[in-house]
Amino acid sequence: MISREPTLARLVAARSQLLEPYGLSEPLLAKALRLITEHRVDDADLYFQHTRSEGWSLEEGIVKSGSFSIDQGVGVRAVAGEKTAFAYSDDISEAAIIDAALTVRSIAAAGQSRRVKVPANPTVSKSRSLYGPADPIASLDSTEKVALLERTERMARGKDPRVAQVMAGLAAEHEVILVARADGTLAADVRPLVRLSVTVIAESNGRREVGSGGGGGRFGLAYFTDEMIASYVDQAVNAALTNLDSRPAPAGEMTVVLGPGWPGVLLHEAIGHGLEGDFNRKGSSAFAGRIGQRVAAKGVTVLDDGTLPDRRGSMNVDDEGWASQRNVLIEDGILKGYIQDAMNARLMKVAPTGNGRRESYAHVPMPRMTNTYMLGGDKEPKEIIASIKRGIYATNFGGGQVDITSGKFVFSASEAFWVENGQIQYPVKGATIIGSGPEALTRVTMIGNDMQLDTGVGVCGKEGQSVPVGVGQPTLRIDGLTVGGTA
Repeated sequence: MISREPTLARLVAARSQLLEPYGLSEPLLAKALRLITEHRVDDADLYFQHTRSEGWSLEEGIVKSGSFSIDQGVGVRAVAGEKTAFAYSDDISEAAIIDAALTVRSIAAAGQSRRVKVPANPTVSKSRSLYGPADPIASLDSTEKVALLERTERMARGKDPRVAQVMAGLAAEHEVILVARADGTLAADVRPLVRLSVTVIAESNGRREVGSGGGGGRFGLAYFTDEMIASYVDQAVNAALTNLDSRPAPAGEMTVVLGPGWPGVLLHEAIGHGLEGDFNRKGSSAFAGRIGQRVAAKGVTVLDDGTLPDRRGSMNVDDEGWASQRNVLIEDGILKGYIQDAMNARLMKVAPTGNGRRESYAHVPMPRMTNTYMLGGDKEPKEIIASIKRGIYATNFGGGQVDITSGKFVFSASEAFWVENGQIQYPVKGATIIGSGPEALTRVTMIGNDMQLDTGVGVCGKEGQSVPVGVGQPTLRIDGLTVGGTA
């Protein structure tokens, strides 16, 4: 059997899915791009996408809903300076593409000399091989998917008699994209994505509390073995039972220790968004103009890495056709760079970083995070907790908000503990962590040696677009944060 190099294999798959069934060819794509670049533009691209999605949900022991959808279309974009013209269609046809090309080129005045000349022969973009192309929807049949959810519920109910209700959800997606850029570059990707989630409600003495767990990534549904399901169930049940014993959270300025893994969502929101290129080019980020300056305590190194195999936030190529990268944003406390898409990179006179992302063919790309995490330090987690005189140890977070301009954030801790004299005293409820991202980074005093990535549940929203992401960090001590509580 003769096998193709993965980058070329993905390009063949994209052609067969997105071009050939509609009588389209690469010369036609070049024709559309030439129509756009007859007017004076800096960049242009075509983005084709075909996505199949399936979802199942179980409640009260019954699969109460199931869904299956197919979405496909093409987005056509022209960029001139800071301006973007964009058109899209769910009709993948020559007429629709040519019509969209004629529409978006109106962003620039006709008759001016071109900035971009479309090459006669396309070149294949550099790419990575971070995950397989298999369709996860087909990796289990419907009966097996229902059985997986039923098994999840049985495990959760069997953990403790106080578990009163269990909800479980299973989602799978298979996405094929093709990007044709005005510089003659062709890029393609075939992206699987799965997620299993479990939520439990525990009840005792008339009190009810919620806990959740789950995970996933870019692979098939066979990933969800009994052992993996059990780890998600343990996470959900333990959180709910812990909160049954929780007391109102104290309030005031105090030391906060963040646990490893998912608490990195605070890092994602409070720091990561502030390092995206568009906010910094416009000067609206608290980190604007600070490259080369100290923005964090020594030992703090933050990366955005789209090259981690099988991870939820990883991509072989981004949604503009650039290979994903491992980008060091902050190194030992010094700001090294920003996250860039093609347009903001050009305007800031730097190279794209493989972070041009879009929710679908109906959206324009923008600089977005992939897997954002802080590297580990040299402290044992027990040593960090033992160092707390009076403070909060937060091991899980719910929702949060951040103001990009000021860097100020508010996050709610869904699982946290009160610590005195180095000893965990009791779980607390209603704790909100309040602070400023740039200030919080300078107040990091201890970094654990237990860096973990989250289990694969992250979704990032920006300007109405949602994309899958990953987060991570080690156990982290931050001094002088404000905790809003109910006590």
